[in-house]
Amino acid sequence: MSKDPKNKLAFLSMPAPASYVAGLGRGASGFTTRSDIGPAREGPSEEVIAEARAKRGEEEQPDPEQFQDPDNEYGLFAGMTYEADDEEADRIYEQVDEAMDSRRKIRREAREQDELSKHRAERPKIQQQFADLKRGLSSVTDEEWESIPEVGNLTRRKKRRGENDRTYVVPDSVIVGDRSKGEFESSLDAGQQANGGFETPATDGSGTMTNFVEIGQARDKLLSIKLDQLSSSTASSSGLSTSIDPKGYLTSLSSIQIKSDAEIGDIKRARMLFDSLVKSNPKHAPGWIAAACLEEHAGRMVAARKIIKMGCEQCPKSEDVWLEAARLHNNDDAKVILANAVQHVGQSVKIWLAAADLEHDVKAKKRVLRKALEHIPTSVRLWKETVNLESSAPDARILLARAVEVIPTSVELWLALARLETPDKAKSVLNKARKSVPTSHEIWIAAGRLLEQEATREDSGKTEDKRAKELEAVDKTIEAGVKELRRHQVLLTRDQWLKEAERCESEGSPRTCEAIVKATVGMELEEDEDRYDTWVSDAQSALGRGHIGTARAILAYALKFFPERRDLWRLAADLEKTHGTPSSLDALLSRAVEHVPNAEVLWLMRAKERWMQGDVAGAREVLVKAFDTNPESEQIWLAAVKLEAENGELGVARELLGRARSVADTERIWMKSAVFERQQAQYTSALQTLSTAIQKFPKFPKLYMIQGQIYAQHLKNIPAARTAYANGIKACPKEPTLWILASRLEEHDGKSIKARALLEKARLAVPKDERLWAESARVEERSSGAGSAQAKSMLARALQECPTSGLLWSMSIWAEPRPTRKSRSVDALKKSSDDPLIVCTVARLFWQERKIEKAREWFRRAVKADKDLGDVWGWWLKFEKQHGTEEYQEIVKRECESAEPRHGEVWQSVNKDDGNVGKRAREVLELVCEALA
Repeated sequence: MSKDPKNKLAFLSMPAPASYVAGLGRGASGFTTRSDIGPAREGPSEEVIAEARAKRGEEEQPDPEQFQDPDNEYGLFAGMTYEADDEEADRIYEQVDEAMDSRRKIRREAREQDELSKHRAERPKIQQQFADLKRGLSSVTDEEWESIPEVGNLTRRKKRRGENDRTYVVPDSVIVGDRSKGEFESSLDAGQQANGGFETPATDGSGTMTNFVEIGQARDKLLSIKLDQLSSSTASSSGLSTSIDPKGYLTSLSSIQIKSDAEIGDIKRARMLFDSLVKSNPKHAPGWIAAACLEEHAGRMVAARKIIKMGCEQCPKSEDVWLEAARLHNNDDAKVILANAVQHVGQSVKIWLAAADLEHDVKAKKRVLRKALEHIPTSVRLWKETVNLESSAPDARILLARAVEVIPTSVELWLALARLETPDKAKSVLNKARKSVPTSHEIWIAAGRLLEQEATREDSGKTEDKRAKELEAVDKTIEAGVKELRRHQVLLTRDQWLKEAERCESEGSPRTCEAIVKATVGMELEEDEDRYDTWVSDAQSALGRGHIGTARAILAYALKFFPERRDLWRLAADLEKTHGTPSSLDALLSRAVEHVPNAEVLWLMRAKERWMQGDVAGAREVLVKAFDTNPESEQIWLAAVKLEAENGELGVARELLGRARSVADTERIWMKSAVFERQQAQYTSALQTLSTAIQKFPKFPKLYMIQGQIYAQHLKNIPAARTAYANGIKACPKEPTLWILASRLEEHDGKSIKARALLEKARLAVPKDERLWAESARVEERSSGAGSAQAKSMLARALQECPTSGLLWSMSIWAEPRPTRKSRSVDALKKSSDDPLIVCTVARLFWQERKIEKAREWFRRAVKADKDLGDVWGWWLKFEKQHGTEEYQEIVKRECESAEPRHGEVWQSVNKDDGNVGKRAREVLELVCEALA
């Protein structure tokens, strides 16, 4: 058939080819895959299969479904009856099949899953093949979607170009108009000048100028007249007089709550629920209260009052309904409501108290409360409120006397009456109370406090013996009270008694507190070890809560049972030193050295405290007694030498050292002898002492250190100092300080290479020592400059060897650039959060960022972590001098003086300087603060 070139749509009238599918070419027809419906082609029919088997001579295979379902059998056993035995057999076979199937179920499912995934990888679905293209459609823009041609445009692919692309010439008027569109005129034409700048004249025919201000005023006046007419007409029509407060109008508008649609809907639903609740159960008081509160929340006070009124009618015996009704009404109406309430619930204390609260006059309140007491005479609360309204003590005393007659079992009323009575009458009141309420421990404690108050009262005619006897009566009273309570089966635990003791202490009765501790702290404890541990724990807990008197009483009681425990005496002495007086501390230490004469630390504490108080003779006396009991004590000999040396008795101190070397003959005494001679600039004598000491104690490293320092610093003999350090390293190769001093000597002599070599040997001899690694990094910093690559590399190696070293982490933080120091400090805190050097470094970082309070808090955390580290105290004082007040500085100095730090690189170098001998901790702290950079 010839194709007509003019008619391009002639094929539409022709018959379609045999394999033609409408829309397939442009993708307009849907398609299904084999995985959705199975094979794409239909298989042969059953007749064809049967004919093929007949030709091949094969027998017809039986249908496997004939024997599967016993309920729908149609095969061999279709006509038989399915009995219970058959059902049981099928169930057994099913259980066997399930058991066999579950044996390798996991492996089989995993194998099937692997096979399925391999099959999907080899022959993926068409849907998976187009998945990436479908995801790519999300990036198609709106313009690209619009440019997709419609179905009908595909037949005209060869569209004539330029069919609609026509151009036209723009007229000149359009160009001129567009050019003058943004221009501004700066002058008036003749007509505008004649009309005063307006396009039209602003005057009327007579030449008068129009006054727009008068027009506006007239309009406002007319509007106000209309509003007044409307308000008066509304008031007259309603029969009410209305008044508008112009000043409070906007304020009242702002107080109006505008509720959303959702909130209004919730209110409506809740209203329906409460309505059904009160209708189904009208005697349920909480339902009426909730419904009234809902209306109050919705702003419908009238409805709320109406609902609560119905609630009062339905539930007249519920005090809560009456109280809610009184709350929803004004004061006068509330009085009427509560007057009706007492007729129905006259025994309700809350109703009477609410009625009293509505009265503003004291006399009216008294009248209401006394009326209430007529109805409820056994209410303790009503009596207390009535007594509180009395302004004079006699009237209150009369009321309380009547109250304890009516309610003899109220401990509160008895105690209140005893407080108002004189001491003599108070005793009789408490005796009556004890007889009325024999199971109350508060009455016994009040009796003890009364006796203490009498004993401590200032009285010129009272002697000390009489006062002591009266205070002993407090102990006897509390002890008798505990026994009496046990007799009446009132068994308070020791923790409860200790809480009562703490309460007495906080209320100003320390002797009663002590009496309670004496009588009860030994309860429930039988074994000595349990007693000791428990009492120490109780004392520390009370001290932590700030109850000093309770802790002191517990320790005093414990010392009676364990007078030979020196650690217990030390704990009590520390308590007195911190919270007591010098006289009480000296008395305690005097008792301590009598019971534990071999405790050197107690003798030294007593001598030091006397020395600190300026009693040098008393300190000498204490040390003489200490010598008698401890003749070979190294610490006592050295304390005596220090006392004489710092008081200017150098000859006596030298003589004491000589006697100590002959009597005690310890390495530390020899070292102190050499240090004493060095401080007096007797270097030859010091070196002789050191030589003798080294022969006696060759393994004591501090002897070699002092010898090397004398040669290097005072005699300027570098070779001799090098020899001294070398001998010390040979004798004590595990002492890091000797290696560091030898390295610094070489570095000072200009031999940095030899200093590095020494430190390398030291790290091999003493592995994982932070001081050696820190010194190695500092050598690199001093030789190559701070922040050099060698120093950073050395620090990195050091942190690998000592990952939890606070010293190395601190150096690593300061070696970083300023922007990365904070992240480095976070890493350091993760490795060792409790190290005081790391915490101090974090505080210094906050200091740099001007975060004053945070820095102060972290400095406090640092000194709490280790109070013995003097460098941290120095940094804190330096910070307070820059950003704190004198009060903060004094706090730091006082706490440092009580802590008495002894360690720290800068602290030790300043404290052991010969020029700072004899200086107190406060003075050394100032020097450390100046030395820190």
